[in-house]
Amino acid sequence: METTEWRNQTVVTEFILLGFGDSRKLHIISFLLFLAIYVFTTTENIFIIGLIASNNHLHTPMYFFLGNLSCMEIFYISNILPKLIAIFLTGDRSISVWGCIVQFYFFASLASTESALLSVMSYDRYLAICKPLHYVTIMNSKVCLHMAAWCWLSGFAAILVVPHLMSRVIFCGPNIIDHFFCDLTPIMKMSCGDIHELKLMTFILAFMFILPPFLLTLVSYIFILRTILKIPSSTGRQKAFSTCSSHLIVVTIFFGSLCIVYVLPRTETLRELNKVFSVFYTIITPLVNPLIYSLRNREVKEAFRKIFRKIHV
Repeated sequence: METTEWRNQTVVTEFILLGFGDSRKLHIISFLLFLAIYVFTTTENIFIIGLIASNNHLHTPMYFFLGNLSCMEIFYISNILPKLIAIFLTGDRSISVWGCIVQFYFFASLASTESALLSVMSYDRYLAICKPLHYVTIMNSKVCLHMAAWCWLSGFAAILVVPHLMSRVIFCGPNIIDHFFCDLTPIMKMSCGDIHELKLMTFILAFMFILPPFLLTLVSYIFILRTILKIPSSTGRQKAFSTCSSHLIVVTIFFGSLCIVYVLPRTETLRELNKVFSVFYTIITPLVNPLIYSLRNREVKEAFRKIFRKIHV
């Protein structure tokens, strides 16, 4: 019966991304804004990767993971913003079904990688601050390499099942996605078959890659803050607390917005705000992560000053 119904409907071969509205004046402003965000985000992350690679003092576990995070952020934002910028520039909102599936796969894989990396980075800081005598022994180069490889491979391998299930879905319209990228929830609304298996699998994967890493990150920072409160110097305590609190705010925004979109029950209010929350984990976090995690660090500032002095000698 379902097969007969599908044959009577037009099968969708491309989707239309609505983005952020139809106003031509808004398109020009949005084009300039998102182009500036993309250029600035990629530039600052490339700068951090180059700085870490070229400076021997930054060849430590913390900066190794920060370099991985910067590399991941470049791929992450490059998966979404170029298409959005092209929409504002050309007005062409179309994207093929397979193009949409591929975009979502890379988005989900890179978001999973970021979740894992943030939790590993928080664990690294926990060992450095709370277990300083054992830190060098535990976080050797081999362990760091294995941790980074696990972060990248786990996300990309686990998410492979999602595009496989999506490729089996028949889309029969309407073909309009009320979003600025190919997110799964609006795509599933256009399916005409049974997507129970796809929904269940995406919920399980979202649960696995959001809650455990967030809890590990949260617990690590709780122990870090407890240790910081024991620092006798009020100046040192205030400085350490300022750094950790800014890290925790960024982590909470990233995991919190992901959790609202992919884990919490989809009420009508949350559905309407999905696009807003998506901006936090797709655009804002890649933009602010380098500023919070790297460019505020004393060692990074010192490395930057040395390069600046060499240029002006």
